[in-house]
Amino acid sequence: MTRRNARTSASLLAGDTTTTTSAPAQAITPPSTFTDGLPLPRKIVFDLDYTLWNCWCDTHVTPPIKRTADGLTITDRRGQSFGFYPDVAGVLSSIKSQGIILGAASRTHTPELAREMLSLLKVPGTEAKSALSMFDHLEIYPGSKVTHFEKLKKKSGVEHSEVLFFDDESRNRNVESLGVVMYLVRDGVGREEVDAGVRLWRERKGRTKREGGTEEKAESE
Repeated sequence: MTRRNARTSASLLAGDTTTTTSAPAQAITPPSTFTDGLPLPRKIVFDLDYTLWNCWCDTHVTPPIKRTADGLTITDRRGQSFGFYPDVAGVLSSIKSQGIILGAASRTHTPELAREMLSLLKVPGTEAKSALSMFDHLEIYPGSKVTHFEKLKKKSGVEHSEVLFFDDESRNRNVESLGVVMYLVRDGVGREEVDAGVRLWRERKGRTKREGGTEEKAESE
């Protein structure tokens, strides 16, 4: 059993319904890489489980589910509560404000439940009716994420070299064989992870110069 699985299982057995909830988008400072004038990926894709929210929806969530009054969490049949990590609203809002295509790629065995969770969860501080409405493209079903990304390319028309992917499982690095850059998330996505991922994408793709040709200054300068 992994450390995360052990921790989650222990809290569920103890009846702990405490969950993280996303802070309002305006309360989260946009990733610094979004305003430094350097190139950005044309498309950013997120895994769902333990990347955007604090569970595996196919093993930890027991339908039926319902939204809480504020829309920041959902509760399942057992009374367990689940929601987005604190920075998620700010991160998603910043991505949309930059005109970056937003996608999701999840290999869950309960795709309909995952979509329902996205449709019920609100993104505070945005005009979005639901988290689901913020995504341009979704690929949610079991199987290799290579397949997910091939289908995302067909839907968006964006080349794999212009894509940055955030996931919590190292086995999904196989998408890098396509030219996608993956950043491994350890404890949920936040603005710092987004910055680190964008810098990794720039380094891998040789995109470290501004449009005028000026290279990025070292942080120590």
